[in-house]
Amino acid sequence: MHSNRILFAALLCLTILGARLGAQSLNVHIDRDQLHISAPRLHFLSGEALERLRDGATVHFTFQLTARSERNGRVLARAQENFAVSYDLWEEKFAITKLGSPQRSVSHLSVAAAEAWCIDNTSMPAAALTGNQPFWIRMEYRAEAAATPADQSDNSGFTLSGLIDIFSRRPRSEQSHGSDEAGPLRLDNLRRK
Repeated sequence: MHSNRILFAALLCLTILGARLGAQSLNVHIDRDQLHISAPRLHFLSGEALERLRDGATVHFTFQLTARSERNGRVLARAQENFAVSYDLWEEKFAITKLGSPQRSVSHLSVAAAEAWCIDNTSMPAAALTGNQPFWIRMEYRAEAAATPADQSDNSGFTLSGLIDIFSRRPRSEQSHGSDEAGPLRLDNLRRK
């Protein structure tokens, strides 16, 4: 009787763990012949990038959407978009400009809305994939590293405030980046939804 309870508890834990691991956080859909994703659990306006934004800096993000034949297989299609994100200190809202062609801008966004707008504006042509071929989709983002002002690299005139700035800087390895993926998917199945 006791061993049945242990077995039942173990199976329940494995079922819950399997469901969590199997749940995909990227939702893939087709809109006007473009493959789009939504990623409600992918958060990039956080950490160092968010601190820089709240300090008044504009942060440039690069997003890359890649379709592969297998999880780590050959690349079938790739799309990349660049965004400039800024933060309005008074309104506590974000403004974003999609760089490149066509350039688009939007403002007065919350954190969640700003993240969703960037992700939704990174898409690839559905024609790059064949209907019945399985594929994996991966969304990657990276925030551009903060620029070091030229006058800070000149050490000829040390000042107390300059030394404090130099020694309080974070290491360059603390860049904001991340990714998420979904698959295997089939274009035919996405068109039916």
